[in-house]
Amino acid sequence: MTTLTREAVLADPAPGRWRRLAGPGGVAAGVALTSAYLLQVNPNLPGHYPVCPTYALAGVYCPGCGMLRATHDLLHLDVVGAMQRNPIAPLVLGGMVALWVAWLWSRWTGARLRWTPRPSTAYVLAALVIAFTVARNIPGWTWLSPA
Repeated sequence: MTTLTREAVLADPAPGRWRRLAGPGGVAAGVALTSAYLLQVNPNLPGHYPVCPTYALAGVYCPGCGMLRATHDLLHLDVVGAMQRNPIAPLVLGGMVALWVAWLWSRWTGARLRWTPRPSTAYVLAALVIAFTVARNIPGWTWLSPA
């Protein structure tokens, strides 16, 4: 083996497959531990989790209000209860799982994970979040409130 070949082998920047999976594996381990805790400790009972800062300071429901209780319901396979707590919770959590699977697959295959959204995507998402926030704070629309 020549010196150049040996240096090229030692300086190979492409890590092995198992090393590439450390990031997704670490995230999966953290989510598993957090989910195990959330599965056991009910967020509907006071004293275990902090109050939403937006609700505590401004008195309005933010888009994430009820997400913890909805996740607890989903962990107990109660989809109807999750929809009552936060109607977008299954969509958001499902999207996060889909992104994690795409990340895991890209790390497994060694391919680059690319997404090039249109410039208007951020504006559309922001408008949807604002509309959801306004709609869930309309008096009388209890079907959108996390209570």
